[in-house]
Amino acid sequence: MSQKGYDLLGLAQRAGKVQSGDAAAEAVIKKGKVKLVLLAVDASDRTKEHFTNLCRFKKIRWIESGEKERLGNALGKSPRSIVVVTDEGFARRLIQLFGGVEEDF
Repeated sequence: MSQKGYDLLGLAQRAGKVQSGDAAAEAVIKKGKVKLVLLAVDASDRTKEHFTNLCRFKKIRWIESGEKERLGNALGKSPRSIVVVTDEGFARRLIQLFGGVEEDF
C-alpha cells in the first residue's frame, strides 16, 4: 500500500471512522456497521481465517494488505492485525489506494 493509504487511514482514525483490534473489530462487524476490513498480511492464519469467514457471512469487503506494524503506526497505536472502516467514503478511497478488494459484495 502507498503512504497515501496509511495517511488516509490515520485521518479516518482521527475522524472516528475506524476501529482496530480483534475484539473491537469483531463487535462492530457483528453490528453490521462495517464498510471495509483491512487484514495485515502478517496476521496469524487463525485471525485471517476467522475474519475472512466473518466478512463472507456478513458480506463485507476486505483487503489483505500492509503489515501489523505499519497499520498500527498509521493509527497511532501498537501493531494491529485488523482494522475496520465504518464510513463508505473512506472505504471507497482506501480500496482505490490499496488496489482493490479480495471479495466484493
